Amino acid sequence: MNETPETNQVRLNKFISHNSKYSRREADTLIADGRVKVNKKTITDLSTKVSETDIVLIDNKVVKFEKNKMYTVLVYNKPKGELVTKNDPQGRRIIFDTLGSKYKHFLPIGRLDYSSEGVLLLTDSVEVANGLMHSDLQRVYKIKLNGALTKQVEDAMNSGLQLEDATKGARKDSKIKSMNFAPFLGYKVDSVKDTFSKLKVAITEGKNRELRRFFAHFGLDILDLKRVEYGGISLNNLPTGKSRYLTREEYKNLKDYLATKDND
Repeated sequence: MNETPETNQVRLNKFISHNSKYSRREADTLIADGRVKVNKKTITDLSTKVSETDIVLIDNKVVKFEKNKMYTVLVYNKPKGELVTKNDPQGRRIIFDTLGSKYKHFLPIGRLDYSSEGVLLLTDSVEVANGLMHSDLQRVYKIKLNGALTKQVEDAMNSGLQLEDATKGARKDSKIKSMNFAPFLGYKVDSVKDTFSKLKVAITEGKNRELRRFFAHFGLDILDLKRVEYGGISLNNLPTGKSRYLTREEYKNLKDYLATKDND
């Protein structure tokens, strides 16, 4: 077990949770209770690492390695004032300042800009990151606008919008000028005042400051933007600045979704 290069090893609880019905927490209990063996040796050390060539048993039953399941997805409730990047030349706060160095190798699935908050998914799998980023999965946002929502705006949300100049609302250094906005999957207006509007919207992309560009075309600035769901994965009361792993059901749904993409 110790002869395997560390780059090919994962924590034992991760191996168990990704290849069985048990969660990581349940796996830790199994290990502590002496119910787990690796290569016929009982393991109680929670820091133990294994590779796909090791034989892992729970109650003397083999845990079958499934190559396509060996990945981790993290849900992070990103606060405002953090950049989704590995480092920032200007020294501004980045998400890994909060998440910690152990997640520095994780890839963000999409982006949330400096002033936005909410659901941010990260993974240690390039395949998973690409599969989710280049998908039509629903993204749901709560937004607050600095003005009233007009019929013209609602018509564009329902019908879509094509702009030759979509630079309003974009970053100053963005090279993307024209944009095609698909019809929103749905929206719900929570309140409309003369000075602001609050609504929940569902779209399929959300890249390149799509929402900020869309509303800026109508002279509306987004004052607050919070992503509350990505592909059916929500915060589940996760506090701002905290993270969690996917639940067993979320992993199952993700695996099923990625399998359908592989078959396309």
